[in-house]
Amino acid sequence: MNNLVIVESPTKARTLQKFLGDKYQIEASMGHVRDLPKSELGVDVDKNFEPKYIIPRDKKKRVNELRKVAKEANTLWLATDPDREGEAIAWHLAQILDDSKPSKRVVFHEITEDAIKEAFEKPRDIDLKLVDAQQARRVLDRLVGYKLSPLLWEKVKRGLSAGRVQSVALRLIVEREREVVAFKPEEYWIIEAVLTSNVILNKVKDLSRMRDTSNKLRDSSLVTQNDKNSFVATLIEQDGKKLEIKNKEEAEGHIKNLEKAEYKVSKITKKEVRRFPYPPFTTSTLQQAAANKLGMSAKKTMMLAQALYEHGLITYMRTDSVNLSTQAIGAVRGYIESFIGKAYLPSVARVFKSKSKNVQEAHEAIRPTDVREKGEGLRGKGNFNKDHVRLYDLIWKRFVACQMNEAVLDQTTIDVTAGSYLLRATGSVVKFDGWLKLYGKEAEEEGDEKKQALPKLTENQLLDLIKLLPSQHFTEPPPRYNEASLIKKLEELGIGRPSTYAPILSTIQERFYVEKIEKKFIPTALGTTVIDFLMEYFADIIDYAFTAQMEDELDEIARGERRWRPTIEAFYAPFEKKLEETEKKAKKVKMEVEFAGKKCPECGKELIIRIGKFGKFLACSGFPECKHTESLEEKINVKCPLDGGDIVVRHTRRRKTFYGCKNWPGCKFASWTKPKNSPVDTKS
Repeated sequence: MNNLVIVESPTKARTLQKFLGDKYQIEASMGHVRDLPKSELGVDVDKNFEPKYIIPRDKKKRVNELRKVAKEANTLWLATDPDREGEAIAWHLAQILDDSKPSKRVVFHEITEDAIKEAFEKPRDIDLKLVDAQQARRVLDRLVGYKLSPLLWEKVKRGLSAGRVQSVALRLIVEREREVVAFKPEEYWIIEAVLTSNVILNKVKDLSRMRDTSNKLRDSSLVTQNDKNSFVATLIEQDGKKLEIKNKEEAEGHIKNLEKAEYKVSKITKKEVRRFPYPPFTTSTLQQAAANKLGMSAKKTMMLAQALYEHGLITYMRTDSVNLSTQAIGAVRGYIESFIGKAYLPSVARVFKSKSKNVQEAHEAIRPTDVREKGEGLRGKGNFNKDHVRLYDLIWKRFVACQMNEAVLDQTTIDVTAGSYLLRATGSVVKFDGWLKLYGKEAEEEGDEKKQALPKLTENQLLDLIKLLPSQHFTEPPPRYNEASLIKKLEELGIGRPSTYAPILSTIQERFYVEKIEKKFIPTALGTTVIDFLMEYFADIIDYAFTAQMEDELDEIARGERRWRPTIEAFYAPFEKKLEETEKKAKKVKMEVEFAGKKCPECGKELIIRIGKFGKFLACSGFPECKHTESLEEKINVKCPLDGGDIVVRHTRRRKTFYGCKNWPGCKFASWTKPKNSPVDTKS
């Protein structure tokens, strides 16, 4: 055998085999082949932070197989992923296989025939700068995790762990929760006026049907469905000053005045608004879009994207670059001209620039490898399910749209005077749909345009009042983080990188530091206690600016601007000192005991709520003398619409919260959203 190619996964190996043919034997390493040991620190802090790499037990068989086939090969081709982790895997493979054989590093960002051919024609050496950056992160995270976690065991609770970046993400969630709890809502009122240019009031029937349960106008377009001369204007000013209506009494006073007022068009402003397409996806923006539009977790998104990449359908999915290759731009512009229309093709290709100052390596944005392959074409292919198709379709549309002409909207603003009051109505009409054409029914959401269609009016034209619509509102607290908003916040702060967002979110859930309820992160009492301890003694370690600085330094290592061992030394020296001080002065934290309100059936003592490997459960407060435990059923005081049983909080194997009937499996009712005492949509 002349050529041995090693990749990470069997799927990737099968895809490459189609392009390389029988001259190459392709094997999968099944991920990392060496790592730091789990049973010890694995970093010699006294010998310049030398890592102690071992071959994990579950990888020994595979490594032996690779060694055997490597001996028979003349050339070793290392075709692992084109990022720091992939570079590190290639380096480890070169270390443990026959190093007397020449090895070549091949890098490609898409698994297509042209990309593979080019990569094998232009191999390079292993980039030790990228390897050092990966080693630095691994060692840094190991030092923090393995040094800080035992301290948490001693001072807070056994079994706890801490992570350098995960703890920062947890801090964000805890601080946001405290903002939500401390928030005091303030009442305010909005007054809308339904106006018409014609005296045909009888045509607008039963306006109450246009209102939802929160006393808001459901959809201003419903007005124009009844009378094309009618529209809705919102009260904004009185006597030239912004009007703030704080209570019902004030609202009623303004309504009395408005009922007697003469309504007149004082100003009409028309302008052309252009909506430009979004850049192609990066890892973070893909995760955000998949969460918002498809309801997918970051972990699931990356799993699906990995499969699409390994089958050669999309470019590499771990990237913070919005760059597109010349070939990709040429292909998509040709597609737009041929299949969408010349009117939708800009005269010059769009070029996007990354906002991040530390964009990793020369990656492309996430895009389809073949723009002619649409989402529906994946149905029935291979092992793809509907989620693969949905995610691919999301990527395809974003890519094609980014090279289309902007949408053009005619936006009209009408100012209406009513005595001393000023009301304003705004509407938009799509003049040219541009890139929004791809999204069909989604165009309104994508373009965020107004639903209201305004009638043709002239300045100084008198209007008739049909009805005044006052509605009560309350200021909202800052929203709790969901997966999309947390990833966005981490990216804004410069914390984490494309390969780390999904593990960060998974880890804080697996450790039961947070719960995801109705897609929102809520810290547990355990998570809050951990953050309070870390903020008291290690505030500098989980400081947002400090963590971002460490990420920048890792990027500098990757670029060869900094050496990794002195970087670790600069971090570890003060960290070690802080550990020693905290161990001496920190007192044992008393965890709040949450009583369940039930007696132990064996000894009669109070049952308490504990958190174990599989989540919350009930345990006897008399432990260890009494070892009674039982499952925890969290009721929400809602009855099942199917059989009248109690609705309880349940969790999937992956710790996703849903709501189900207590009488399961006899009753199959379940809902992803928290039910109310009324019929709800059920999950299939």
